[in-house]
Amino acid sequence: MSLFYVARYQGPEAAAAAGPEGAEAGAHGRARALLERLQSRARERQQQREPAPTEAAAPTEPGTRKRRRPRRRRRVNGAESGSPEARQGKRRKADGEDAGAESSEDAPGEPSSGSSEDTPGEPSSGSSEDAPGEPSSSASAEAAPDAPLVPGLVLGGFGRRKAPKVQPFLPRWLAEPSCVRKNVNEDLVPIEDIPEVHPDLQKQLRAHGISSYFPVQAAVIPALLESAACGFLVGRGGYRPSDLCVSAPTGSGKTLAFVIPVVQALLSRVVCHIRALVVLPTKELAQQVSKVFNIYTDATPLRVSLITGQKSLAKEQESLVQKTADGYRCLADIVVATPGRLVDHIDQTPGFNLQQLRFLVIDEADRMIDSMHQSWLPRVVAAAFQSEDPTDPCALLQRRQAQAVTAASTCRPQMPLQKLLFSATLTQNPEKLQQLGLHQPRLFSTGLAHRGLADTDGDGDSGKYAFPVGLTHHYVPCSLSSKPLVVLHLVLEMGFSRVLCFTNSRENSHRLFLLVQAFGGVDVAEFSSRYGPGQRRRILKQFEQGKIQLLISTDATARGIDVQGVELVVNYDAPQYLRTYVHRAGRTARAGKTGQAFTLLLRVQERRFLQMLTEAGVPELRRHELSSKLLQALVPRYEEALSQLEESIKEEHKQRAA
Repeated sequence: MSLFYVARYQGPEAAAAAGPEGAEAGAHGRARALLERLQSRARERQQQREPAPTEAAAPTEPGTRKRRRPRRRRRVNGAESGSPEARQGKRRKADGEDAGAESSEDAPGEPSSGSSEDTPGEPSSGSSEDAPGEPSSSASAEAAPDAPLVPGLVLGGFGRRKAPKVQPFLPRWLAEPSCVRKNVNEDLVPIEDIPEVHPDLQKQLRAHGISSYFPVQAAVIPALLESAACGFLVGRGGYRPSDLCVSAPTGSGKTLAFVIPVVQALLSRVVCHIRALVVLPTKELAQQVSKVFNIYTDATPLRVSLITGQKSLAKEQESLVQKTADGYRCLADIVVATPGRLVDHIDQTPGFNLQQLRFLVIDEADRMIDSMHQSWLPRVVAAAFQSEDPTDPCALLQRRQAQAVTAASTCRPQMPLQKLLFSATLTQNPEKLQQLGLHQPRLFSTGLAHRGLADTDGDGDSGKYAFPVGLTHHYVPCSLSSKPLVVLHLVLEMGFSRVLCFTNSRENSHRLFLLVQAFGGVDVAEFSSRYGPGQRRRILKQFEQGKIQLLISTDATARGIDVQGVELVVNYDAPQYLRTYVHRAGRTARAGKTGQAFTLLLRVQERRFLQMLTEAGVPELRRHELSSKLLQALVPRYEEALSQLEESIKEEHKQRAA
């Protein structure tokens, strides 16, 4: 290739001096001289590499290397490949084919690294055969059998390691919450230490036997009162206040934490409008919250309305609006509702207006987020922010929903809409919380200040959820057939007066109720959707009064229901999710009292359940063994109850068929 370079790229002066024939003759002469010089250098290098000649018949010593025969040179057009004639023919052929291509050849005097032809005496790097005088790798392996073997790669031997979890980026308000102490017995705050609370409300608190605030109440009440320091019509400094999220254990006083500041903020109202809306997942929980509001608004002009569907739509409309000559007049300041019934009134009740809404309280927020498919929250927000109408004389006072917080969007004071979220199992998944459209939220939590990835969905070294301090956790390994016997033993032999038993379905609850009723000796009742709201309310009242010893329920009572005096919670069917266990066990050990939670586990459920509670940060999980001797005394009556249960179920099927 060097010859091709010299022949093609001669200097412009030399090309002009010599004619066409002289230029060609000079090129051939220079090419021949360069080729001879390269051949002589190759011979010298080959002679330096060859060792001294040895006798051909001498035996090969072990360990010496075998040399391969030099390869035969190919003949090109009757000449050897290394001869000048063969190389010159190749140069002419290449010059004719690559006349218009870019040059990639090496400088003159140096052999080409990319050439397909090797320089005589030099081995080719890409050749499959070894160069003359160089030992072969296969030959050296055969000639040296005693040489030490190179250790190869051994597969396996890898230790089992747990894959590290990826740590996501959490928003600052989630990663750094305002920490709240969770010991409701030791961290009490006297009422006098929070002077921001209105004196009339302090009197109401003392009248109901409350002399101190729980830690959650002492942290949340001042924060809410500060956001309404300038009145409910405008935020502090004219700006929209931050939304609040509260995650605290069951029975820690979350209901009173929003009732007191909401009532105090609305005490100065003049015209009756719906200023506060509390949305809850169940009718029973809505009744309970409405009762607390009625207690603290009894001596005030504020009015509370409950809309859960227990009454007809027309009767509920009478408690919400009143038709007058000028239109409609609002009759409620605070509305406590369930999502479905709330949407019904937004669509069907004329005069139902949420444009003056100041507080939107979402209790049991994690379950309410799960029910977002009902689209109740967008409907409420749309009703709170009325579309602008330039012809309206009050258009300047209408509340507008800004797409982004800018100087222009905050220059005009308007009534803010503040969202308050409360739950014992509040999710920390930013994607789920984003559905709520929170404004510069602030989190109050009883957990650690920063808990990383695992806590976005529930796993953490110190637990995602906090449990009441006075709650002890037990589990009882048993078989499927002995579960009813274990429940009867806990009620009869251990002497608990109020026992709340949870099942996973309405059918299991009903069968267990019939079985215990046939067994006798226990005042038992069933609480499920088989009964209407009025019947369920009477059952809860009898259970609270001590007239019912064992209440068998589905998860309908597991959410927020505050039943006084529950000593024992029994999970007849093991909960599938951690949140379900937290709310079930939270029906006892409320407000600083003690309680116990027993879970009946089959052998196949034991491993998963123990792992779930260990990751949840349960301080101590005790194993409670019940030998067959303890249950043997109950077996004769239990077998009779089983036969009666079979007959009762047959009769029910006949009644349904009829």
